[in-house]
Amino acid sequence: MKNIAIVGATGLVGTTFLKVIEERKIKFNKLYLYASSRSAGKIINFMGKDYEIIELKDENIKDDIDFALFSAGGSTSLEFAPKFAEKGATVIDNSSAWRMDEDVPLIVPEANIEDAENVKKGIIANPNCSTIQVIPVLKVLADKYGLKRVIYSTYQSVSGAGVKGLDDLEKNLKGEESTNFPSQIAFNLIPQIDVFLDNGYTKEEMKMVNETRKILHLPDLRVSATCVRVPVRYSHSVSMNVEMENAFDLDEVKELLSKSNGVVLVDDVKNNIYPMPIMTEGKDEVFVGRIRRDETVDNGLNLWVVADNIRKGAATNAVQILELLLDK
Repeated sequence: MKNIAIVGATGLVGTTFLKVIEERKIKFNKLYLYASSRSAGKIINFMGKDYEIIELKDENIKDDIDFALFSAGGSTSLEFAPKFAEKGATVIDNSSAWRMDEDVPLIVPEANIEDAENVKKGIIANPNCSTIQVIPVLKVLADKYGLKRVIYSTYQSVSGAGVKGLDDLEKNLKGEESTNFPSQIAFNLIPQIDVFLDNGYTKEEMKMVNETRKILHLPDLRVSATCVRVPVRYSHSVSMNVEMENAFDLDEVKELLSKSNGVVLVDDVKNNIYPMPIMTEGKDEVFVGRIRRDETVDNGLNLWVVADNIRKGAATNAVQILELLLDK
């Protein structure tokens, strides 16, 4: 059995790492939990055993770690992921720090786990939460029909901003001002996630564009995104408009998706049944529905994709990568 470390173990994603590891019955020898100096020394009980939080600093990096799951922010990953890798660990990083590094594989297991076979820097990147949930669906369409163009419109929950995002929603509901978001989020939508870039898109939107191309190995795919924060606690929703290279049969598309690993088809509009955040919270799958033709273009398709952003959109995806690496 291997030794595992979690960096950022007390955060929203870090605690979910532990939950998913326990649920999936992943076996390990030693477990090291790292966090900042603020949490150092705290005790976490996990699977009946107490673990003391280790302060993340150079001298505390153990040399017997086989795999390290990181969710401690981009700057921390840039500094410490290479140090863990130098000690022999394979790092699976949840931040944006390494995603577009051409020597670092960007992995969604349902689409490109084979890319993890060549880890040059000892680091594997976990994609952006919204990117993760659309890829299992897009991969099916790409393989069968070819992709010409993809347009995303996202409806992203406040937990995508971590505990601070959840806190802002609670504050707003009490009549208090936001301290994390640029505006009130309760009873409101904010068409900005991350900072604006020179091209008028936000950093979050360009993450979806660039990560989609990298994961699917389609560098010239035309992709556009608009990312919006919504007053929902957990689970992101994405409206996808896809233009494909080849003609498709709608029933065939639904059948393909219903049989795809990690995808759950929920598409019974006659009975008002379709994916919603409230039904996907706490689940690991990607839920897809509202599948219909886009009649404004040839070979156009509209889909509605919902998934828990803390689980499949972050922790579960990383643990799935770990699980597959352990199997090998």
